[in-house]
Amino acid sequence: MRRLFGTDGIRGEANLYPMTTEIAMQVGRGIAFLVKRQRRRHRIVIGKDTRLSGYMIENALAAGICSMGVDILLVGPLPTPGIAFITTSMRADAGLVISASHNPFQDNGIKIFAHDGFKLPDAEELAIEELIFSQKMATLRPTADEIGRASRIEDARGRYIVFLKNTFPAQYTLDDFHIVLDCAHGATYGVAPAVFTELGARVTCLGIEPDGTNINRECGALCPELMASKVRELGADIGIALDGDGDRLIVADENGEVLNGDQVMAICAADLMARKKLRKKTLVATVMSNLGLELFMRQLGGRLERTQVGDRYVVERMRAKGYNFGGEQSGHLIFLDHNTTGDGILAALRLLVVMIKENRKLSELAGRMTVLPQVLKNVRLERKVAVSAIPGLKQQVAQMEAALGADGRILIRASGTEPLIRVMVEGSDRQRIDAMADELCAHIHERAAR
Repeated sequence: MRRLFGTDGIRGEANLYPMTTEIAMQVGRGIAFLVKRQRRRHRIVIGKDTRLSGYMIENALAAGICSMGVDILLVGPLPTPGIAFITTSMRADAGLVISASHNPFQDNGIKIFAHDGFKLPDAEELAIEELIFSQKMATLRPTADEIGRASRIEDARGRYIVFLKNTFPAQYTLDDFHIVLDCAHGATYGVAPAVFTELGARVTCLGIEPDGTNINRECGALCPELMASKVRELGADIGIALDGDGDRLIVADENGEVLNGDQVMAICAADLMARKKLRKKTLVATVMSNLGLELFMRQLGGRLERTQVGDRYVVERMRAKGYNFGGEQSGHLIFLDHNTTGDGILAALRLLVVMIKENRKLSELAGRMTVLPQVLKNVRLERKVAVSAIPGLKQQVAQMEAALGADGRILIRASGTEPLIRVMVEGSDRQRIDAMADELCAHIHERAAR
């Protein structure tokens, strides 16, 4: 049983359990204990987004790590994928990200990267929990010169900017592009504008004035309408919206029409297929990705392989089977040939490369994939209930899926954090699937309450 870690690290309201300084310090001690496998000085990178509570959590983590005799490298506000990059570049033993991603400012979280820049596996997260709750570290206290030291990487932001620019082909520039860029007042505010400007684009910036409390507030990848309206107002070529920690990308075409992660994946996967660079002709996505993406991949002669929800599970499948591109409908896009985790800025650069090579507007590229109608509804219950424990639900789903045929599907799953059952129905007829979703929700509400 997990007690602290969820699908993407530890997350909660700052200064309330589990996002307290006491837990943060113990997490720092736990990860430091795990990396001390050789008799040498060890180093752990710590970065954060722009939340007010980041200072508090940063100091607690640093205290815990140093108390175990491990050194820390502080990078300050930097996107999550930037911290993964710095971790591998500095040959550090681990990287810690203090961020609650797209959540509001009062929340915070801790994500952990291993030395290779990939998120820590479930087994090692559970090992940290065991160390914390078993008190195994209580007597392990280095003294004298064995206590850890802290230093700051002053040019971390510049290193990451150079890395991102180097993923963009040298023969291309963004001289002809006007980009509306929304950084969500988050960790990309000091990186993304420089990347696109230095590559030649004219950039209109939104969300670049963080004050500790405005991260993700009515802006960024979760509220792309602000970015999209500015594209329409200014006649820009593309709108780019990032989330608070910079690992998500949502874009708008030149008409201000918002495209989600599925549509961007379709464009980039088609390009990789055409260049014979999509390994095993397979795109990896989650069960939430639109059926239209799956049908589009079949048309290309490729295939879509699905995982459970969470970008970490997409990456794990990619690594296990040798795939190189995947992502989520929410905008996490993972190009393993370039970085080890979802990277919103990098994904935007890859999309821009396709637009330049094909000399086509984004609306034209997006039109190649047909997005099937998708209905998403939640059923809130008084307590957590397993989907498999709801009487008659499996049979009802089977009947509906048979009626939908190959052009539709149904997904029902329980929330990992709340007493919610999530219902998704896809198909070609919006009115029909809407009615199906309502019927399923009513069945769940009636039967699960018994």
